[in-house]
Amino acid sequence: MEFVKHGINIDFVGRRRIAYAFSAIMVILTIIFLIWRGGPNYGVDFSGGILIQIRLPQNSSVAEVRKALQSVQLEKSIIQEFGEKGDFEYLVRMQQTDVELTGLGDRVNQALSSVFGQGVEIRRVEMVGPKVGEDLRQKALFAIFYATLFIAIYISGRFELKWLMSIVMALSLAFIVYISSSIGVSVTWLIIIAIIVTLALCWILKLKYALGAIIALVHDVSITVGVFALTDKEISLSIIAALLTIVGYSLNDTIIVFDRIRENVRRSRRRPFMEVMNSSINETLSRTILTSTTTLVVVLSLFIFGGGVIHDFAFALLIGIIVGTYSSIFVASPVLLIWEDKSPKNNK
Repeated sequence: MEFVKHGINIDFVGRRRIAYAFSAIMVILTIIFLIWRGGPNYGVDFSGGILIQIRLPQNSSVAEVRKALQSVQLEKSIIQEFGEKGDFEYLVRMQQTDVELTGLGDRVNQALSSVFGQGVEIRRVEMVGPKVGEDLRQKALFAIFYATLFIAIYISGRFELKWLMSIVMALSLAFIVYISSSIGVSVTWLIIIAIIVTLALCWILKLKYALGAIIALVHDVSITVGVFALTDKEISLSIIAALLTIVGYSLNDTIIVFDRIRENVRRSRRRPFMEVMNSSINETLSRTILTSTTTLVVVLSLFIFGGGVIHDFAFALLIGIIVGTYSSIFVASPVLLIWEDKSPKNNK
């Protein structure tokens, strides 16, 4: 099945400067939103604290719920509506962990029932200590970083047959990470430094396919996190799982385009590289549209009908699939063109 007619020739590469500007604006906005929000809005999984999910028998305002919780000293909690409209569900989140957890659900139930009547339901009560939350946050950041690093190694060996160079890059990066961590660099800055060093090593070692893939992955994850910062949604363990899924999905799409570019370069060595790249993107366009559309239908169904528990997870996938499809065409591939323009062969 083909949604795109055979022989179509859309000038994607010719519009790369517009894509550069759009991507740069999106990444800059992500940085601004993160600074404005004071960093990502970490959930209880990462920040530590107590989370209570409640369901009321009728619609009530956040102020009414807060007032009803005064009798159990939870009026200073962060309270927000949860789930679909008409579910009457609320999340009560507090940062302090010194609250007596034993019987907390029963006490909250009694306090709410005295105000809203029978029918109050406590869906869940969760507690995460601050030390555990910090440890989970560090492991989540390292998971995303190491996934990106191993992808760079695989892409370099897969497309450029430079396994030795990839191993050199991995060892060099491991040494830099070890030195940075030994002098007390925070995990966030450690990951930022490591990604910058990874990109620099890809450039120095001439791993152009890996460079394009990593830039696209950083682009996709950054924009997804920026959308979460804009909407003030929480970053939880399920969102980290969604980000890793986005990394895998975006990489799969990028590999398809890269593979066709490599095949066409071998077959048409006399054609200009820009023309080869553009025709390769057009040849894989039908497959890209089919894959993205079918995946979006499933994720959209989860987003609409999946309920509040996986709502944010599906939302992250929805944003990531759209951005990942865009980056495979307009971000990852043009990086190869930049490299080709700077090569001595082309300059000559």
